[in-house]
Amino acid sequence: MARVRHRYEVVDGHKIFYREAGRVDAPAVVLLHGFPSSSFMFRELIPRLADSYRVIAPDFLGFGFSDAPSVERFNYTFDALTDLTEELLIGLNIARYAIYVQNYGAPVGWRLALRHPESVTAIISQGGNAYDVGFVDTFWDTVRAYEREQNSWTEAAARQSLSLELIKWLYINGVEDESVVSPDAWNHDFALVSRPGNDLVQLKLFCEYTSNSLLYPRLHEYFRSERPPLLAVWGRDDEVFCPAGAQAFAGDLPNAEIHLLEGGHFLLESALDSVAPLVRKFLARHARL
Repeated sequence: MARVRHRYEVVDGHKIFYREAGRVDAPAVVLLHGFPSSSFMFRELIPRLADSYRVIAPDFLGFGFSDAPSVERFNYTFDALTDLTEELLIGLNIARYAIYVQNYGAPVGWRLALRHPESVTAIISQGGNAYDVGFVDTFWDTVRAYEREQNSWTEAAARQSLSLELIKWLYINGVEDESVVSPDAWNHDFALVSRPGNDLVQLKLFCEYTSNSLLYPRLHEYFRSERPPLLAVWGRDDEVFCPAGAQAFAGDLPNAEIHLLEGGHFLLESALDSVAPLVRKFLARHARL
């Protein structure tokens, strides 16, 4: 089993934590996590890829073990998170890479691809939406209401997304046998989003989420013009981004590989043994230096 190293890099004055494994001269794969998680969500996948690839999994600023400056000290936007990720990759001398995106990792990954289409060799999306279809209204209506108007009522509702109950739901909803999902996952996430001031970081990013859909037309044109190889592995019972979000890729990328698997939003917790072989087979064909 490959050894995973846990490192920090100072990027624009901020300490960014990342997990790294594999040879530095191997094709690179960058794993971009979702809300409310961190690179911790990839802890079991990384060793399964590192025999053939250089794997990098950063924690976004405000998440995981990276710095989490207050909203007064840092303007949390998806553009800003992308800037830091881009600078991290430059500092690590990674110029070409495949991306694996989930949830918040998708808008960061899409921005990287639009900025540097020549750098992205392949895309894996696991519950990483790129279309207006696929958003499950029962989950997203609360976020949308808070985006439209920040008041005591919409904020109280949005804050439920930071509760232990809701974070646990993100992990176990749609999973047939909940006992296969380790409580480490949701307790780890809850502890980190509960740090003093981090609630305001997360609320700020809720307010920024509509900026991502504004990118979708450009992103779809990128898909059609550049034809990046794309693999979508999606939880069949994901109630954050439903399977329609995965199936939508085929409209712009007819050769996209789309797999709907038993499970929910955090598919790697319950279906790693199904996801990992699909990812390895896909990368073997498309990841390159």
